[in-house]
Amino acid sequence: MIDTHSHIYGPEFAEDIDQVITRAQEAGVEKILLPNINAESIHPMLKLCERYAGYLYPMLGLHPTDMDKDFCSVLDDMELQLQGNHPYIAVGEVGLDYYWDRSLYDEQQEAFERQIEWAARYDLPLMIHSRSAHKELVNIMERHRSQELRGVFHCFGGTLEEAQELLSFPGFALGIGGVLTYKKSPLPEVLQSVPLSRIVIETDSPYLAPVPHRGQRNESSYAIDVLKKLSYIYKVSEEEVSERTNLNVMSIFSRLNVLV
Repeated sequence: MIDTHSHIYGPEFAEDIDQVITRAQEAGVEKILLPNINAESIHPMLKLCERYAGYLYPMLGLHPTDMDKDFCSVLDDMELQLQGNHPYIAVGEVGLDYYWDRSLYDEQQEAFERQIEWAARYDLPLMIHSRSAHKELVNIMERHRSQELRGVFHCFGGTLEEAQELLSFPGFALGIGGVLTYKKSPLPEVLQSVPLSRIVIETDSPYLAPVPHRGQRNESSYAIDVLKKLSYIYKVSEEEVSERTNLNVMSIFSRLNVLV
């Protein structure tokens, strides 16, 4: 398996990161992709990736809930890191989030569009976060459809109609994580109409731990619980789910083929 979305560089893992990595490896996770969230998280993320080179891979982006009025200067500094030789495999975690706060409604969209332009300019995929912003997200993506973008719509948990709208963008897959295993999740039914070729596995550690770990700190080793649920839904072996989703990852995150 490849865990396409994990924040294990965060303070939640400061005390046992080596054990977390070991458990992931023992569970069959062969790579972990790390989305950045703000300027402050870049250094600890890169430091951890250097420590586990060839196993952890960083992204660069400004998360919508980590923005303030000074977001333009933060983005200026980030873009400088994408020029020339760099370790980043994607632009992320970026997107829109209006769940708690709409005070930066326009600014979030401005920041998102600017980071979309990075993806096009530097030939990188996008790791997209969207919460309570589906309409706005699709409208922005439509404006950039001709740029032949690729990436992942992270933590998808919506309706079939929303899945179909997102998958109308041909270079993208849905990131499926622990929510799939929740008792009241609509995802098992929705995914019956979504081909496995448009799915990647994620954990979003330390958040949204799958059953039977729900309520605990999530970690990359728990990707196995998502894999097992996908195997059940698609009625194929766990090996087939792993092989297919890994192919999807390598197609989207093409720099992995160079950096491996």
